[in-house]
Amino acid sequence: MSLVNIKIEGVPYQVESGLTILEAAKRCGYDIPSLCTFNHGECNIGSCRVCLVEATGARGLVASCVYPVNEGMEIRISSPKAVEARRKSVELLLSNHNQNCQQCEKNGKCELLHVATLTGAREGAFQGVHSETHLDVLAPGLVRDTSKCILCGRCIARCSNAHGLGILGFENRGFKTFVSPAENRSFNESPCIQCGQCVNVCPTGALMEHSEIYKVDEALKNGKHVVVQAAPAVRAALGEEFGYPIGTPVTGKMIAALRRLGFERVYDVNFGADLTIMEEGTELLNRMKNGGVLPMITSCSPGWVNYAEYNYGDLLPHLSSCKSPHQMQGAVIKSYWAQQNGLDPKDVFVVSVMPCIAKKFEKQRDQMEVNGIRDVDAVITTRELAKMIKRSGINFTRLPDEEWDNDIMGDYSGAGVIFGVTGGVMEAALRTVYYVLTGKEKDRITFEEVRGHDAGIREASIDINGTVVNVAIASGMKSAKVLLDEIREGKSKYQFIEIMGCPGGCINGGGQPYVKPCFLPNEDIDILDTYKEKRAKALYSEDERQVIRQSHNNPQIKELYEKYLGEPNSHKAHELLHTTYAAREGFRPLK
Repeated sequence: MSLVNIKIEGVPYQVESGLTILEAAKRCGYDIPSLCTFNHGECNIGSCRVCLVEATGARGLVASCVYPVNEGMEIRISSPKAVEARRKSVELLLSNHNQNCQQCEKNGKCELLHVATLTGAREGAFQGVHSETHLDVLAPGLVRDTSKCILCGRCIARCSNAHGLGILGFENRGFKTFVSPAENRSFNESPCIQCGQCVNVCPTGALMEHSEIYKVDEALKNGKHVVVQAAPAVRAALGEEFGYPIGTPVTGKMIAALRRLGFERVYDVNFGADLTIMEEGTELLNRMKNGGVLPMITSCSPGWVNYAEYNYGDLLPHLSSCKSPHQMQGAVIKSYWAQQNGLDPKDVFVVSVMPCIAKKFEKQRDQMEVNGIRDVDAVITTRELAKMIKRSGINFTRLPDEEWDNDIMGDYSGAGVIFGVTGGVMEAALRTVYYVLTGKEKDRITFEEVRGHDAGIREASIDINGTVVNVAIASGMKSAKVLLDEIREGKSKYQFIEIMGCPGGCINGGGQPYVKPCFLPNEDIDILDTYKEKRAKALYSEDERQVIRQSHNNPQIKELYEKYLGEPNSHKAHELLHTTYAAREGFRPLK
């Protein structure tokens, strides 16, 4: 990469050619107030005009986020003209913004409020008519409130970049412009997969998860037997909400916090992940031996399942019939656990703490109940759990490290832990498939061939005692589409495919803490390139610390089959742990 010579505030620097002024300034130690510094590369239209600077060779002020540096350029960030222009840009945004900050779910993590503080924007500097607003609260996962939207376009770009979808777009023109699904439909009436990636990049509270904290509060108040289960990816990110560096595992403190919030039992969804491997691995081997539909595709990610039902209804027989781990575990809690404790399942309330917004959609599916009893009653995200801890006055950093409850489902393997990373489900399954096919454990327990935290496609051929298993891994629907089109065209060479909805897997789920450097001052400037890797490392390191690292060696999984389920894929297992899928129209009829 060639270098160019520039000056910022009169100081000479050499920077890479092709960088924008904003990027170059960042590398030289300047943080230009901006609403697109922290956007994962999703916005490049320069519409907000918050990052205006003076630059030689330009006519007037330029938006530094889109204007490239060139040889000899001199840049003024702190000139009175630039400072005043940035302030007025923010004041104009505020003039059409619903400023109910006290009630906003994004309070404390709002980038608009952050730049308003930086620029000294004055309340009420510009007065005028507000644009017509639209509120969508129909979807179980997402809420859209255009009164808080600043039309930056990040959500539109994120949906396209991650999934190749165009769920969101600009509707109308000029002062009447707003962001929505086509024809201003609800998320609930569009082919949205409810992944929440748009929420992660929204700078304001215009897009948020549909909070279910109130459901948990009601269950605790009404004397239900409230059981909580937390997904593996939560422990790798929850600490970020309390000042820990990204990638710090906080398992013990999270358990302690959950107990202090009043939950009767605190369980790890890794038990459900181990159970999923037993069912899914058996299903794969049965398909391979008996001429079943191949390749078999994982079904743990509800965002991916939604995508398949909307866009690849003809390929649904390729999906594993297994429920996701938290739904499986919820079903076991409502049946076996309730039975062992002499409880009526109707009096048991199961709460799942998830990194994923799509889990809110998943848990209310018609298929996710047994004999009229829902598997899971409420789903809260990692962010929602952090809110519950903070409002309760719990000093998270001073909590002791505690252990999971261990009556009938406290044990878990390292294989269950890595479910939260793209490639983790595949590796966990291969560890058990290897044992079933060979009758012995693999000398080196890991399958490095399927690891990696980036979105995209990875593939490997695994020779297990003469049986070659061709596998592929994809995260993000843009990558998944390539594999799905190969299957549709009859060109797929794989027996087993893992697909996760969010790029990088659950560690990058739509319900995880926001990764925005303006709120992470102690992180390095390249954090947007490394946060998934750091969170993944937290899960792999926990896997390595476990004595048991294969799902089939979990003693409580063995006991569950011996005492209750019989064997993997038994009639009882299918009744509780498996499900069905149905093709859906791309657009549902408007109500």
